Amino acid sequence: MSLFFRPNLALGLILSALLVTACSKRAAPSTAAVSLKQPVEIVALERRDMAETLNLVGSLAANETAQLRAEISGQVREVMFFEGEQVKKEQVLVKIDDSELRAQLAQAESRFKLAGLNRRRSENLAEEQSMSQAEADRAQADYSSAEAELSLLRARLAKTEIKAPFDGIVGARSISPGDYVTAAKVITTLDDLSRMKIDFQVPERFVGKVKSGTTFSVRSRSTNSESQSAGTVYFVSSVIDRATRSSQVKGYLDHAEAGLKPGMFASIELILEIRRAVLIAPEGAILATPRGTQIVAVAKAGGDDVADFVPVELGLRAKGFVEIQPVKGRLEEDRKIVASGVGALILYPGAKLELLPQKKEFRSGGAN
Repeated sequence: MSLFFRPNLALGLILSALLVTACSKRAAPSTAAVSLKQPVEIVALERRDMAETLNLVGSLAANETAQLRAEISGQVREVMFFEGEQVKKEQVLVKIDDSELRAQLAQAESRFKLAGLNRRRSENLAEEQSMSQAEADRAQADYSSAEAELSLLRARLAKTEIKAPFDGIVGARSISPGDYVTAAKVITTLDDLSRMKIDFQVPERFVGKVKSGTTFSVRSRSTNSESQSAGTVYFVSSVIDRATRSSQVKGYLDHAEAGLKPGMFASIELILEIRRAVLIAPEGAILATPRGTQIVAVAKAGGDDVADFVPVELGLRAKGFVEIQPVKGRLEEDRKIVASGVGALILYPGAKLELLPQKKEFRSGGAN
């Protein structure tokens, strides 16, 4: 009996040894898998100035615009400007026929001269007591009336010349020599383009952050240029429009780019607030979880780089970057964090990391 079972025992020992060897071979890949590191792109946290901005649409306008009309009615004798011409202040643009007024002025000058002689004569007679005081007063009144009439006619005569109220460019004219003009007739327009304004509406929730001196940038929607013009607010309305729930704001452009014209629509980036030296991270580094917003920072454990999940609060956003503030503890400048794709990577607290440089340069973003 014992001789019969010994070969079976030997066979069983051999099978057991083979099974242990096979199990040990299967366990090896599992141990290797645990030791694998997750490749991640990393950047260092930085502190920069960030601006809170508001994007709006506004309408460009000239520094000054005037519709030129005649103050007195009459026939146009001469048009003394060309359409689109640059003119100077007080330059005569239109001359209205003044022949009748000049004749009236000559009469008034004669009456004024006679009234002056009568006044001097009455003064002499009054001193000699050869004239009553009432007659002397009448002579003085006649003189004053003649003087006032003369001043009135000279003023009306001056209005026969329509002059430029300021330096600017004249627009299209609507009259020709021989036309009869009245005060209701617009002769032409005059635009001062030495600097430009822009008019826009700011929603009431942001009006409190806008004041005289607030800066903005302007880019025209009507030109192909990507260049921007800087500007400064000079007026904020004290009234909120009930229909739009916004307030009117006006600003000057420091330097208008070529191609900008009054009446054009333009895109405005209004700078509401600038925060100095805030901690920023790429938007791709932000991880939203049911427990709150987090970033994955790099920590050291046993000589390895591991994932450290840090709760943060978000602040301003600007062209691919976001302001972060740690909920607990502190995040120092130059602390390395996972730069992007945190939601798609297999990461957990303490996971080992293989650190790779970020493909896109972190410093090329829009933070200030």
